[in-house]
Amino acid sequence: MKFLGIKMRPPAYLVNNNILMRTESYKRTDIQESWVLLDARGKTLGRFATEVANILSGKNKPEYTPNADLGDYVIVVNANEINVTGKKLDQKMYYRHSGYPGGIKSKPLRDVMENTASEAIKSAVKGMLPKNKLGRKMFSKLKVYDDDQHPHAAQKPVTLEK
Repeated sequence: MKFLGIKMRPPAYLVNNNILMRTESYKRTDIQESWVLLDARGKTLGRFATEVANILSGKNKPEYTPNADLGDYVIVVNANEINVTGKKLDQKMYYRHSGYPGGIKSKPLRDVMENTASEAIKSAVKGMLPKNKLGRKMFSKLKVYDDDQHPHAAQKPVTLEK
């Protein structure tokens, strides 16, 4: 049986008048990847990052398998117009360390948003993905742009409105 290009078997069988259920486990070759375009204009950073992480990991599909990368590619546009609530612009800090003693650097969210707003979205989404090879593979399918222009028109992305 095929449904939307996915090879599927019936989920239940009748054996000796008992229903035998089976859990399907999907591979990357069993599904079709698509490209999704999301507009960050006016959205709240954390809630938007959750939507993006769910699409990247494939949790929005019925074929979700935790140990396989079944998510779609995600293009985020208008990253510089994302909102944050409360005093996060001044209180939320981004840290990095050079590896040398005393080499910690910190930058408030306000500075990150002024310089590269896409880094704030990338950081939020990366924190919501698995911390292993699979998470790194999922994260590589995220493309974030500060304005509404992107070079992925050839992939024919589907616009999602939420």
